[in-house]
Amino acid sequence: MNTFKDNPVVDSVISVINSSTYVKTDIDQIKRVASWMAYEEFPAKNIGQKSYKKFEAEEHIKSTMLMSCINFAFTDFNTRTKYEVEHNGTVLSDSEAVIHQVNSAIASGHDIADGEVMAGLTFKDLENIFVGNIEMPMLKERVEILNNVGKKLVNSYEGSWIKFIDSCSPNLYHNGEGLVEKLVTEFPRFNDVINFEGSEVKFYKLAQLGYWGIYASLNNSDLFDIEDIDRMSAFADYIVPVALRLFGVINYTDELESDINNGKEILAFSQKEVEIRAHSLYATALLTGEINKLRPLEKSIIIPQLDWRLWKTYHATHWPHHLTKTIMY
Repeated sequence: MNTFKDNPVVDSVISVINSSTYVKTDIDQIKRVASWMAYEEFPAKNIGQKSYKKFEAEEHIKSTMLMSCINFAFTDFNTRTKYEVEHNGTVLSDSEAVIHQVNSAIASGHDIADGEVMAGLTFKDLENIFVGNIEMPMLKERVEILNNVGKKLVNSYEGSWIKFIDSCSPNLYHNGEGLVEKLVTEFPRFNDVINFEGSEVKFYKLAQLGYWGIYASLNNSDLFDIEDIDRMSAFADYIVPVALRLFGVINYTDELESDINNGKEILAFSQKEVEIRAHSLYATALLTGEINKLRPLEKSIIIPQLDWRLWKTYHATHWPHHLTKTIMY
């Protein structure tokens, strides 16, 4: 069994992998998929799209961190309909729709990324911002999260995400002072962990994803850096396991397959849900390694680039994904 000591998230899921009942990772299939995927282009999410001035970079950081607070559950749990909005003739789905609406609200002068504003947001405020094809799922939970995060920013960082990030080491992990470490410690909504048979399993989906969104846009500048970006895992969500399942990289028991196909809720923190997320992290780490064996060193990829490739391709697909009511993804 592989270990990933340099990747605290992936390393933490090995205990789940070793005792899985409902989900399996097919190592041979990973090698088969890598044999063709290694020759694809793997751009980071937004690298090279724009040259940012300092104030623009700070606005991007603020809006991305705000988005990371509410980047979860975009499918109606009863109808399985995904949240969508139309913009300039294009249909934006799930998180892309919400990012557009967040940026539109900020551009209109409603600085919802400011800690003081976040602390005072109401249900009605978010209801007016997020107008789509369906009512935004779990809107009440989003209000509570933003209020709590905003209060912490006001009390400890003058209401500023920039001041919080400046207080961290430019690493994900650094003796408790890293970007991920401080975020999950000081803002409990990001502490995406469970106790599994006596072992702490770390998923850290939103904590990592927010920083990846910033890094992918700004790392070509001197405005933001993460010195240990290669220690980032995939982002254990609803969509990546769909891609891995379609590739035959992960496989489900008939029972779990039936649950997902029939829209049965998979309870948060249940064995089934934990296994789906754990195998997503494990399989993407292994697949990244196999891909890199077939690429020149200078074209090596990191796990989030593979995650982006999978998520971007499949996030709007009609193939069923598991349904779990959670604020963590």
